Amino acid sequence: MMRKIPVLEIFGPTIQGEGMVIGQKTMFVRTAGCDYSCSWCDSKFTWDGSEKESIQMMEPQEIVDKLWEMGGGRFKHVTISGGNPGLLSQLDGLVDLLHENQVKVALETQGSRWQEWFAKIDDLTISPKPPSSGMTTNFETLDFIIRSLKEKQQGDFSLKVVIFGKEDLQYAVNLHKRYTDVALFLQVGNDDLETEEQEKLVPYLLEKYERLVDLVMDHEVLNDVRVLPQLHTYLWGNKRGV
Repeated sequence: MMRKIPVLEIFGPTIQGEGMVIGQKTMFVRTAGCDYSCSWCDSKFTWDGSEKESIQMMEPQEIVDKLWEMGGGRFKHVTISGGNPGLLSQLDGLVDLLHENQVKVALETQGSRWQEWFAKIDDLTISPKPPSSGMTTNFETLDFIIRSLKEKQQGDFSLKVVIFGKEDLQYAVNLHKRYTDVALFLQVGNDDLETEEQEKLVPYLLEKYERLVDLVMDHEVLNDVRVLPQLHTYLWGNKRGV
């Protein structure tokens, strides 16, 4: 019997708002638990204990059944998010089951833990956390993960850094120099997780995005990166489950 997976929410179909498959129509499976506690995390409820009563321990087939129940025939792509789903060795079975159903799988993890099943992910984003997060990158582990993915990855993988300021941008520059042959996405950070009024939030986020674009345009090292907004916040703000 496959080990059960701690699931906080399943929702969609919607669009992926971040990273290498931004704009992709997808379903979401959000797992509980994280080994980080980033200062600006927009999903603290996955690890701070505030929604521990909402966690459902589900077998892979139960998750797939729920996805079909909610999404019907309106999806061919599933994003596994967290928290840090990279902590869960038992996700292997879910990835295999989704592939058996001709569904592609995306996943984002900070690169703090290696799992052999990473090599099966179709769209894998490694998102190490910059200084503003308050976390420290273990580059020995990250080096191992990047090296392993280059050898084994069956799908695509990339790096993504969320940028809140110039110190974070320098972190991204150093990362790009370290892994020159890995695609790098820079994404503007959302430091306003409380505002509910779209007419206030969107102009603020657009201004931050423009500032990041300007910084990247002036940087000689960052000639082969992609600068992204956090697209779903422009559509739905800080609303969950979309």
